[in-house]
Amino acid sequence: MKRILFTTVSLGVLGLMSPALGADLSPYIKAPAAVSPMYDWSGFYIGVFGGGGFGNHNLNNALGPAGFANFTINYDSTGAIAGGEAGYNVQSGNIVVGVEGDGFWSGIKGSDRTQFNAGTLPIGSWDATSLRNGATLRARGGIAVDRLLLFFTGGWAYGNFQHINTDPVLGIDQFSTHRSGLAAGGGIAYAVTDNLIGKFEYRYYDFGRYVRSAPLNGQLPYTVDNTYSVITVGLDFKFGGPVVAKF
Repeated sequence: MKRILFTTVSLGVLGLMSPALGADLSPYIKAPAAVSPMYDWSGFYIGVFGGGGFGNHNLNNALGPAGFANFTINYDSTGAIAGGEAGYNVQSGNIVVGVEGDGFWSGIKGSDRTQFNAGTLPIGSWDATSLRNGATLRARGGIAVDRLLLFFTGGWAYGNFQHINTDPVLGIDQFSTHRSGLAAGGGIAYAVTDNLIGKFEYRYYDFGRYVRSAPLNGQLPYTVDNTYSVITVGLDFKFGGPVVAKF
């Protein structure tokens, strides 16, 4: 009789506890944390760019520097620039490294004609320099924040120049020359879609010095040092490289 009574009480207690136990056991399994997509910058790309630039030219001849300057004559140039590019990036974590090459057309040109007309030049002629076209091959490195990339670049540069010296009495000496130099800069790129990338970039070119040892119009031999600052916007198309998961 006691055993039957104990069994009955035990079953009653279990019956009272079962709703509480059932409340603690959720019928649903907690979903895993949401996956946030992160853009992958790895892959090949091609693109176009355009913008404008500013050149600085130091001409030196046997007359030597003017005053405390490091040139006999100095003049500026300005104009537009446009071209195409191709490159390849590899991303590891948020670090992106790669290589990029480009070719460009340039309308950047200028002269010291205004100084000549004002009578401030130490020689009786004026000079004009035009950067016609060029190319670069550079390394790139940067930090990616999802679809935003901050990058730096540097490497080899090539420029094709035309120079004209004009003497009102002795005539014109015109020639073309080619120079290798250095290019360096940086910019910001943003992946508008998985394949289309817009960018804003600054680049500095130092093409060094070209020499005119025997001008055809009787002028003194001279050299010209040439540097440029260029700002461009561009649009690249990246092949492949889907987004990757970031937990």
